[in-house]
Amino acid sequence: MVNRITALFLIFISYASAQFGSVNVNFDSRLLRSDEKQEILTLENDIIRFFTTTTWDEAYSDLTIPLHVQLIFEGITAKGNEKVFNCQALFSNGSDLRYFDKSVQFIYNSGTNLYYDPVLFESLSGFLAFYANLILAGEIDTYEFKGGNLAYELARDIAIRGTASDYKKGWSARINLVDKLNRNIGLRKARLAWYVSMDLFNDGDMEGSLDEINTMLNGIEHSLKDVGRDNHTQYFLKVQSQKIAKLLSMLGRIELLKDMKELDPDRRDLYQESLDSISK
Repeated sequence: MVNRITALFLIFISYASAQFGSVNVNFDSRLLRSDEKQEILTLENDIIRFFTTTTWDEAYSDLTIPLHVQLIFEGITAKGNEKVFNCQALFSNGSDLRYFDKSVQFIYNSGTNLYYDPVLFESLSGFLAFYANLILAGEIDTYEFKGGNLAYELARDIAIRGTASDYKKGWSARINLVDKLNRNIGLRKARLAWYVSMDLFNDGDMEGSLDEINTMLNGIEHSLKDVGRDNHTQYFLKVQSQKIAKLLSMLGRIELLKDMKELDPDRRDLYQESLDSISK
């Protein structure tokens, strides 16, 4: 497995354009009538094509991020001559990045080319591009500190244009979301340190791995002080806690496991089990 130091070098010399690799799209259309379901028959493939063929960041062009998209349709409303789809949505990288949106509106006409225009705002492509940039920002943050800044800025710009569009629903909340993610420096520091720590551990650099784990703990503490029990920080801990506990147990780091019990109280039992395994 290529570690992050090598991968970062390969990214910068690569000329490929594959920020998103496998894209899994799932629809829950139970609330739509039969004729309404017919109108979204091609939407799944259009969304997959949209994510996999758009070049999102020239510098990070070979990440092949797995992307999971779920749309829960609630109905269709008429706005002039257009049909507006109302739904909830979930975007995830299948790991520690997950975003749920409960107020989505967009227009969609099958047979039209779905593409992202950085100047002309369009409800569906703008919505998809917003979350593409959020996922991308989170992934790039695991390669360099604050590496996702540009993607966050692009997401925020999309959201601002969304608030000025004819489909304003949800866009103010999305501005708040990207601002919240961007300023959670502690979480951004912790995620980078954790992924680098795993790479160093796999390379046999135990001392370097421990240094990064300490940085991760400092980042979590920083996040708690700055933004409280932020749900994105909590989700990171939920997803990574078993790996963190296992790694610290393998390294015999009793004090760090005790620290994790305090920083991640929802999973105190997990860290205690690792402590007990060391003492046996």
